[in-house]
Amino acid sequence: MTMEQGGALGFGLVIGWFLYFVNRYRRSEASFTDITTVLGAVGGAAVTSLFPGGTVLFGAYGMGLAIGFFGYFLVLVVMVGISPNFGVDYFLDGRRKAPGDGETIPGETQAPSFVFDEAGAPAIKAGVAAGVAAAAALKTGS
Repeated sequence: MTMEQGGALGFGLVIGWFLYFVNRYRRSEASFTDITTVLGAVGGAAVTSLFPGGTVLFGAYGMGLAIGFFGYFLVLVVMVGISPNFGVDYFLDGRRKAPGDGETIPGETQAPSFVFDEAGAPAIKAGVAAGVAAAAALKTGS
């Protein structure tokens, strides 16, 4: 594997992992913009300018995307399987076992919340566009 192929694979891994993360922790209902976001990540103009379709680099990116996306789920499955506090119902509706005797969840502790719905989409898209633009500038040497 060349350095370029490894970079394309790594880029795909990060984007795939992040796509699963964003979809898992959304607060709003699924919408049509979710499909367009995924399609943009998979084969949008910015991605195909970095990794032209039909090339080994695009293939490495696609493999990384799939590995990152499904890797997130597999890591979650392993962690839920190992933990005595969660069962398979966690994947259905987030259920977990109640804390045992002598265990508490401090009142000031809050569950992590991530807002990746349409209100935050412009900022996320701007960040991704800036990262892709920087990568393209590095690629062209300018």
